[in-house]
Amino acid sequence: MNYNKLNNLVGWIVWAIATFVFVSTMEPTASFWDCGEFIVTADGLQVGHPPGAPFWMLISRVVISFAPEGMEALSVNLISALSSSFTVLFLFWTITHFAKKIALKSGELTKGAMQAVLFSGAVGSLAFTFSDTFWFSAVEAEVYAMSTFFTAVVFWLMLKWEERANQPTHWRWIILIAYLMGLSIGVHLLNLLAIPAMTFIYYFKRTEKVTPKGILLATGASLLVLGIVQIGIIKMFIVFAGSTERFFVNTLGMGFNSGVIFYIVLVIGVIVGLLWYSRKKGWIYINVATVSIMMALIGYSTFALILVRSSANTPMDENNPE
Repeated sequence: MNYNKLNNLVGWIVWAIATFVFVSTMEPTASFWDCGEFIVTADGLQVGHPPGAPFWMLISRVVISFAPEGMEALSVNLISALSSSFTVLFLFWTITHFAKKIALKSGELTKGAMQAVLFSGAVGSLAFTFSDTFWFSAVEAEVYAMSTFFTAVVFWLMLKWEERANQPTHWRWIILIAYLMGLSIGVHLLNLLAIPAMTFIYYFKRTEKVTPKGILLATGASLLVLGIVQIGIIKMFIVFAGSTERFFVNTLGMGFNSGVIFYIVLVIGVIVGLLWYSRKKGWIYINVATVSIMMALIGYSTFALILVRSSANTPMDENNPE
């Protein structure tokens, strides 16, 4: 059996072990802290404490809709268990990716080296499986398990980009990462911590010679990307929308939501214009950056659920964000 088949097989065996551990030890109902609140918000699409975790809530609501009556809490706990076991799976493939690169430095991937790579992945991922904090979040209705899953997936996708960086279609991996990071904002901001690490993967892959100056530039670039997402997309995108709405309603005397509609149309127009012009000029990096921001905004749009449900005045409507 070749390495790729063994890598997949052992990875799924590790996943099965992690799934058995988490499912067999998960909470039957609700843990005594935020978990009860999360279960209630998921069951009725209500508004919990800020920022609300709308994507997590949507996924949980879909699962609850298939659960028998009285099993709502257990079904939400199951989401955390499966999110965590899939995190272990992608962690295994991440470890074997790096271990294989180390093994190949000494020549071909011999049978002994292959076994060492696979055992490294199994030991590392199973050690993470049984670590206290991760196991704790894997068995209850909280956002951390799904957030860790997103972090593991986007980092693994960055490694897939590294393997295909010289192919004409390599940018699709970056764009997919941007979309998943936009979705992950609707779970928890933990996923953003992967941005600096992914930036360095890009730097080490593209540079011919690693230098202190290059390291500093890569660090600066990672902080810039992090700032664009954290401040530009997450914060200022909403701030500008609110300011536009207030200007249209309070200054121009127009109806409610007129400013928001104008703002959305303006953003779409700017994105379409940038895509058209960058393609016409052959500015590939501007084009990819624009598509990535667009996909991140599409993922981030799940937060509209919070405003919609708050407008419905659900029984739990914390901070009344409408």
